[in-house]
Amino acid sequence: MSKFHWSRVKHKGWAILSLVFITIILIPNILIAVEFFTEPNENWLHIKEYLLRDYLENSVLIILFTALATMLIGTSLAWLITIYQFPLRNFLKWSLILPLAIPPYIAAYTYHGIINYTGIIQSTLRNDFDMQVNQAYFNMMSIPGAIFVFTVTLFPYVYSITRSYFQSLSASVIENARLLGSNSFQTFFRVALPISRGAIVGSVTLVILEVLNDYGVTSYFGIQTVSTAIFRTWYGMMDLDSALKLAGTLMIMVMVILSMERLLRGRKKFFDPSSKVRPIEPKRLTGVKGWLVFAYCFGIFAIAFIVPLLQLLAWATMTFETVFKPEFLELAKNSIFVAGVAATIILVIALIISNYTRLQQGMVPKIFSRVTTLGYSIPGAAIAIAVITIFILLDQQIVSFLAMFKLKPEFVLRTTLSMLVFAYVIRFLAIGFNAIESGFEKTGNRFTEASRTLGASTLRTFFTVDLPLLKGAIVSGFILVFIDIMKELPLTLFLQPFNFSTLATQAFKYANDERVQEASIASLLIIFISALSIFVFYRVLDKEGK
Repeated sequence: MSKFHWSRVKHKGWAILSLVFITIILIPNILIAVEFFTEPNENWLHIKEYLLRDYLENSVLIILFTALATMLIGTSLAWLITIYQFPLRNFLKWSLILPLAIPPYIAAYTYHGIINYTGIIQSTLRNDFDMQVNQAYFNMMSIPGAIFVFTVTLFPYVYSITRSYFQSLSASVIENARLLGSNSFQTFFRVALPISRGAIVGSVTLVILEVLNDYGVTSYFGIQTVSTAIFRTWYGMMDLDSALKLAGTLMIMVMVILSMERLLRGRKKFFDPSSKVRPIEPKRLTGVKGWLVFAYCFGIFAIAFIVPLLQLLAWATMTFETVFKPEFLELAKNSIFVAGVAATIILVIALIISNYTRLQQGMVPKIFSRVTTLGYSIPGAAIAIAVITIFILLDQQIVSFLAMFKLKPEFVLRTTLSMLVFAYVIRFLAIGFNAIESGFEKTGNRFTEASRTLGASTLRTFFTVDLPLLKGAIVSGFILVFIDIMKELPLTLFLQPFNFSTLATQAFKYANDERVQEASIASLLIIFISALSIFVFYRVLDKEGK
């Protein structure tokens, strides 16, 4: 027998399972696309004629200015942390990611509480300085307020991705620019920015997708966007058809944004001709310059993380006895349980699809890989509407089938956690898949090939060889998915069963009822769990890099 070509073997089991999961992911998207072109009802005609333009304008305004602000802040921080050595740099380089632990809706009611008439800023100005201020300048519940909240909570996406790219640059690139007479600003604008355009555009696109997914901030601030309109149409009018058409509109916006991302990335690619890439050695800043850079970096960190955290702690001390009851512990258990279950399912599916796409060559695995990441680009409100429609249809079929045997089911699928977990899988599978795929790329195929050549089956090789090598990627993927599900609001609000609440939904309900102080403890627990997970995640990354 000639040399064993393991890559030519058809992995039918992996292919079938992958096809099943890909089909599940596609069904909600197909449903929204089909429904968008069905005959409209009176509600949709009214929305389209009188309201849709305002929804789109508000959404685009928030997206545009948030993208610009996060790009400026995130990129500048990434450059300063990479290129300079200054006081507390080692602390700031990882702590600047911590604002991601604060969900935007929590930041929204926290900053509103800080800045409004009874907040600490205006109270101090009135009581200590006898100053009366114009309320127009302290109105957080507006589009500029929403842009501020999204900017301070989402800029770490741009910062972390861009800094990672800057770190991968060869020191010779920066040194050559300096030798040619460029100062730091010229080097940044002429060399670093053009080279890192793809990383910046990609990270800003993530920010935009997060803004489109939002419901908590815009709902609390009373801003009419496409996402809030979906909830209002479904809950207020009980009009599923119009809600699906709004979801389709949201999907079209996402497709336009993703197309623009491809266009902005361009086809230019940059390569380092040397075989070894020498990392950039940070230049030590002394005196006033060093402290100015520190003040800028620490100031952003303080505004985005320390200030809201201190306010939440102050509120928590005031409401601890009234809020922290056995029911509250049940909320924490619900949040951890549903996030853990969904994250586990997502990682299992991601492992199956990733293993198939690397073992099998051809167009089909490439399509599977693209479809897997589709869910994260679709806002939660759109997914929620599609999932509800699917489960209503499934329930009708189940009830009809059981009626043939004169059975009456005591429960249906849409009243169970299965609907919520199903939606989480669609929404966050891309995160788990990307983590596992990156792990496979690092480990390569040489150990798998060796195992298969020695006669081990694909399944045995997967469990005895691949999984141990992927331990870091699995842990990282689980943590990332777990954090996102802990913070997720639109899907959870929409799809949670009766008598089932999480920390996220409870915090939002308190804030929506103008009980922001009572919302602080649930918010702090979300932030603590998320911040701890982020810390563990980066410790795992550090170990992987060593």
